[in-house]
Amino acid sequence: MGHNDSRNSKLTKERSNLVSARTTSFPASATNNLEGALFIGASCVKAPQYSDKYGHGTDNSINFLAGESHLSQEKKMAYSLENTSPACIIRTFTLPQLYKGKQWYVGFTAYDPVTNRLKRKKYMLDRIERKGDRKRYATLLIRRISDALMNGWNPFIHAETTRQMVPIRKVLEIYGVYLDAMEHQKAMKSKTVYDYKSRLGALETYLDECQPEVKFIYQFDQGFCIDYLDYLILDKDVSARTRNNHRTWLSTFSSWLIDRKYIEKNPVENIKQLREDEKKRDALTPEALAHMRVYLYKYNRPFLLACMMEYYTFIRPDELRHIRLRDISIERMEITVPASVSKNGRERTVGLNGKLIKLMYELNVFSHGNHEYLFSWKFLPGEDITYLNAFRFEWRKMRRALKWPDSYQFYSLKDSGIRDLANAEGVVVARDQAGHSDIAVTNKYLKRGKIVPECVKHFDGKL
Repeated sequence: MGHNDSRNSKLTKERSNLVSARTTSFPASATNNLEGALFIGASCVKAPQYSDKYGHGTDNSINFLAGESHLSQEKKMAYSLENTSPACIIRTFTLPQLYKGKQWYVGFTAYDPVTNRLKRKKYMLDRIERKGDRKRYATLLIRRISDALMNGWNPFIHAETTRQMVPIRKVLEIYGVYLDAMEHQKAMKSKTVYDYKSRLGALETYLDECQPEVKFIYQFDQGFCIDYLDYLILDKDVSARTRNNHRTWLSTFSSWLIDRKYIEKNPVENIKQLREDEKKRDALTPEALAHMRVYLYKYNRPFLLACMMEYYTFIRPDELRHIRLRDISIERMEITVPASVSKNGRERTVGLNGKLIKLMYELNVFSHGNHEYLFSWKFLPGEDITYLNAFRFEWRKMRRALKWPDSYQFYSLKDSGIRDLANAEGVVVARDQAGHSDIAVTNKYLKRGKIVPECVKHFDGKL
């Protein structure tokens, strides 16, 4: 075999390991009840044939006729295959037989994917009064169950297709690869991919710590999702808002699973959102802003520039980290947020305050190349973009030093800036600088303060 053939063979094998089998329906007997076992009529056994996404098929045919003499001698036998595909796993069982004693029942064992071992299943016959009728019914039942088992039925598996028997860990791995591809193709923003992967990691931790028995994707059902969301609230002590954000991601992930035939319906759609408290973020008081300026000017002027950018320009933190020096015009005193980094996918231009320009000259910002990012290592211009959440982490350090409440967040600078600009120049100017489509959006940033203004106390009305 040539080098190329060997390489192609290796790629084919890797693809086959990564992509699960094409949807193949089990027989109509694949139900978890007695009736499903009784109405099966089959005389030959052949595992479902399937192929992966790339057309590489497998044939898991089994010739049970060769084992008939052995079956008649031993009366029971556990079937297992060397191939570890889901279609083969469900063919591990022992043949049913009649048990007599205080209770009469037809019993057999079948592979339980949850416990990874054979598990006993019983069909009780005591409700049939006459022993002769019991024997005749048991004979029929044994025949039907045997045929059903040989045709792929398993009483412990509720999946309707072989694709639903893909290990859940493999599906989560494929989903992670999918997210990487979406980011690479710019179909998803980096922050969205980061958030999704963070929630994916939390789900994987839950599987490790609390649900090791969940092994196949068909077990990703409403009960599982409810237990996971309760775990976040009760064990991880997250807020209702965070829990609801995870619920939203679970629903998005479920839609992805449905599109790829791993599950049949969204298990999250009937799970309700929890009532959320008002968002715990307050605008900074003028005194707090002045205190922050003095502190950062002394200890971290590059980060002061980032804070002033947020306060004066209202550019979102994730957009701000993507700003390059070429996006800044000193002559026009403007910053352009490119469509490629804007949250809504539209380019917009915002005003650049003179105080910002002065501080940038102090920091020698414009001595760097136009292609460099405004905020790179240690919030100075550089070739590499600063890491995600860099502003928030640095803000947290400063907040602890200044002994501020948690309600003072980096994004509070935008609240503060919109409030102060609206008070000085009007809400319409603030709306345009923030890039809002409607004043109603701007008003959300202008929530009522906790301190009654002095002007209200001394207002000279006409009454």
